[in-house]
Amino acid sequence: GGPGRAGAGGAGFSPAFAHVTACLANADLPVEETALRDELLRRGWSRSVRVHNDTFAILRAGIDEPRGVAVVCGAGINCVGMTPDGRTARFPAIGKISGDWGGGSGMAEEALWYAARAEDGRGEPSALARALPAHFGLDTMYALIEALHLGHVPMERRHELTPVLFRVSAEGDPVALGLVHRLAEEVVALSAVALGRLGLLEEEAPVMLGGSVLAARHPQLETRIRELLAERAPKAVIGFVTAPPVLGAGLLALDEVAAGPEAATRLRDHYGA
Repeated sequence: GGPGRAGAGGAGFSPAFAHVTACLANADLPVEETALRDELLRRGWSRSVRVHNDTFAILRAGIDEPRGVAVVCGAGINCVGMTPDGRTARFPAIGKISGDWGGGSGMAEEALWYAARAEDGRGEPSALARALPAHFGLDTMYALIEALHLGHVPMERRHELTPVLFRVSAEGDPVALGLVHRLAEEVVALSAVALGRLGLLEEEAPVMLGGSVLAARHPQLETRIRELLAERAPKAVIGFVTAPPVLGAGLLALDEVAAGPEAATRLRDHYGA
C-alpha cells in the first residue's frame, strides 16, 4: 500500500523479479514517487514496485530494522523517519520554499553572503572574506563576486567553499562558527520533529547522520548536534552512515518481501557493512 507501491499483472506477464525497491534522488513528494513507480511498472521488471526518496535508503542502511530517523546533509538537507509498522515521517525538502536551511550548497551561499558583507563593511568582520577568494587564487571578495558573476569561476564550483567554511570555523572565526552552529540547530530540529511524529521521542531510537557534510564529522558541528539533541531528544542514539545507499534500498526490498535476517546479513556482507 501507500503512494509509492503498486503491483503489475496481466495475463502472460512474466517479470524478471518479484519486487523492485527504488530509492531515488528528487523523489521528494509522494506524487513524484507515484509517477516514478508507475514508470517503473511500465518497464515490466517486477511484479511489484516501491519507490522512496533516496534518504530512506541511507536511513535503512544504518539501522538493523526499519525504525528510526535519518538526517542527510550533502548538497542539500533532508530528513526521514520510519517505523516497522510502515509509518513514515518526512519533509518536502525542496529548498527555501519548503522551509529548509543548510546543505553544502546552502552553506556555501551563506558563507559568500557573510564574506561579502564582512569585506564591504555592512557586516561583522570575518576571516571568510579572505579565505573564500583565496580558495580560487583571488585576493578579495570583490574579485570573487566578479569572477562568479562573469563566469570566470563557474557557479557549480561554489560547493567547494563549504569545507573552507568549516576550516575557518575551526580556526575560531565567530561568523563561520555561527553558521556551523545554525546547521546543527537545523539537524536537531529535523530529527526531533521526525521522532515526535513517529512517537519515538520517549524511547531509545537511532538518529542516523549521513551525506558528505555530516559524514565528515566536523568536530564543532558534531559536538553541537550532540548537545542540542540531548536537550530535545535525550533518548536518541546518534550514528553515522557511510555505507552506500544501494545497501539501504536492498534492505528495504528485503523488508517488503519479508526475506528474513539471513538475507539481510548476506546483503550487508556483500557491501562490507
